[in-house]
Amino acid sequence: MKYKLVVLVALIGLVALALTGCQETTASEDHSKIRVGIVFDIGGKDDRSFNAAAWQGVQRAAKDLPIVLRDIEPGTPNAIEPAMRAFAERNFDLIIGVGFAQAPIMELVAKDYPNIRFAIIDGESKLPNVASLVFKEHEGSYLVGILAAKTSRTGTIGFLGGMDIGLIHRFAKGYEEGARSVNPNIRVIENYVGVTDAAWNNPGKGKELSLAQISKGADVIFTAAGNSGLGAFDAVEQQGKQNGRATHFVIGVDSNQNMVKPGFVLTSMIKRVDNVVYDIVEDVVNRQFSPGIHVFGLDKDAVGYSMDDFNKDLVSPDALQAAEAAKKKIIAGEIKVTDAIGT
Repeated sequence: MKYKLVVLVALIGLVALALTGCQETTASEDHSKIRVGIVFDIGGKDDRSFNAAAWQGVQRAAKDLPIVLRDIEPGTPNAIEPAMRAFAERNFDLIIGVGFAQAPIMELVAKDYPNIRFAIIDGESKLPNVASLVFKEHEGSYLVGILAAKTSRTGTIGFLGGMDIGLIHRFAKGYEEGARSVNPNIRVIENYVGVTDAAWNNPGKGKELSLAQISKGADVIFTAAGNSGLGAFDAVEQQGKQNGRATHFVIGVDSNQNMVKPGFVLTSMIKRVDNVVYDIVEDVVNRQFSPGIHVFGLDKDAVGYSMDDFNKDLVSPDALQAAEAAKKKIIAGEIKVTDAIGT
């Protein structure tokens, strides 16, 4: 126990030193602005997915609002708590944790710093100084499931999850239900990269699993696997094109990933993490911070699917019509998408 404490203190010191070494004016030198610190998960802010969306949100806030922004990419799970504590020790006004895995860590830190505001994305806390920002991923996944089933020529589609946990099961279940609303007999192959945090950052394994799904007939693969999901992009691209059109497609996640492999990305199931992060920062600036659980779904335009110049010729008008009709019914409560966490 004493050894762990020594390590923790040492890590906090290293993180604090890194913060002090930033080229910009440090937060402690500019108390006229709100000080915001964000701690990413081990996938890093350049994962072109979940972390990247959060990074876009805080960057936009830094341009629009009177804040000083600092970020830390822990690299390993053991560095997350010291990163949060380093921000707290420096008396930041808002500390944002990216990813469900940070929720129990934030609970520990937030209890020790009750006067500091915290926000956790995809996690839940009942502490009076923590805002929990969660999404109805199953609703957006239902819609891309419709697009997948309408596009598939084989009657087999795939789902590639990162860590085998309830949150990702929520994506998988919504996707399956959306696909079965189009084709009750469609086959859905479901695989997960792993059971630890490393599952988010292994594109090699993601590609291996995707190629295995393709060998079993899957011609559309929805990935909810962070950095590991990029392996699925490589796998479908490897299958090539016929008559100018891809033979296999991937569906991106969290951010709009349509441009990652143009022509091979059917769509992306987007979570407007960027908007939600921006809003929580703005709330703190305006002294309107509200703790508790905040839920974002189709009704708040917080989840959905992306259409742009990269995929406008890939998705049929019939598929779009079906997805939009389902969206209206979900918002109206006429379609109830199963929440794999809430059941």
